[in-house]
Amino acid sequence: MSGTPGWADLPEGLLHSIIARMGLGSAPDLLAFAATCRSWGTAFAGSIATFPPLLLQPDVSSSPPNASPFSNNLVPNRPYLVTDIAKVNQGANLCSEIPLRLEWFSFMGASFGHLILFNKKSCIVVDVSRGVSVSPPQLPLVECAEPNYGALTAPLTSPNSHLIIEAGPHNLFWRVGSDSWVRCSTRHGHIKQIVVFKGRVFGMDSDRRIFKVHLTPQISIQELPVIESSMISKRNLSNAWLVACGDMLLLVGCRGSIVVSGVTFEVFRLDLSFEPALWFKVEKLEHWAIFISTDKRSQALSCMNPEIWGGRSNCIYCYNHESERWIALELGKPLCR
Repeated sequence: MSGTPGWADLPEGLLHSIIARMGLGSAPDLLAFAATCRSWGTAFAGSIATFPPLLLQPDVSSSPPNASPFSNNLVPNRPYLVTDIAKVNQGANLCSEIPLRLEWFSFMGASFGHLILFNKKSCIVVDVSRGVSVSPPQLPLVECAEPNYGALTAPLTSPNSHLIIEAGPHNLFWRVGSDSWVRCSTRHGHIKQIVVFKGRVFGMDSDRRIFKVHLTPQISIQELPVIESSMISKRNLSNAWLVACGDMLLLVGCRGSIVVSGVTFEVFRLDLSFEPALWFKVEKLEHWAIFISTDKRSQALSCMNPEIWGGRSNCIYCYNHESERWIALELGKPLCR
């Protein structure tokens, strides 16, 4: 090798080892690590399934003690406070602050550590850990509709990463770095939830139909043949989230409102080894925990071995964005007041 390797050239395996030894539940340290340089941020993104999600809260008027602002290429304006789930269990709510000027933008989604925001015909994708943003081309005019939901298919730094936007009867696709959008839709309309599972992109519409999203050689959306199941129907489950959990593609659902006494969550696994595919009920999540939000623009997430940071396996953690509180429910057991 010519020249002397720098810190940014450390092998990815070594970086993952460093992350594992930094101590789980230390959001400021982990965010600082991810913000150091592009290669370190990529390594952190590859380890993300090990860590509990971080809750990003806008419109906070006061700063927490010992807040740590991170540099960014946006003009500081109002703070976004990062809540570390592991620290909540220890009685500490707010652990760091990220100043972003986003007052004119509406939230459309969060995936792979990025915020997806919209304003009129423009949207931006903000890397929360590094505080930098990417601006796609101006959105094409979509009849009688404004964008409502957005998701990435991979981190911005990954090859062939795409941003997918739900807008009216269509889904809009932008390959990161390109100069145009591509429209695509199903015969039923658009898909509302995007999940990346085993390197493939899946989507679900409001009627619980499942789709494969093909990014190459051209953008296309293909409905996945699935035997219809009354178990996941709207009549049986009024709320549902699609989530990748290790080697399982799951649907998490509940009957009725999430925040009322007696509510229970049910989980179903989509078995793709059959054709058409089949839904099977999951009785136990084993060493996994799943995180959902009542605001479905935020993707559902899974976390392996949550006991490492003080969490519980076989639990559904649900954040109610209206009451701003967490509940944790063991799978199959009702919420008690």
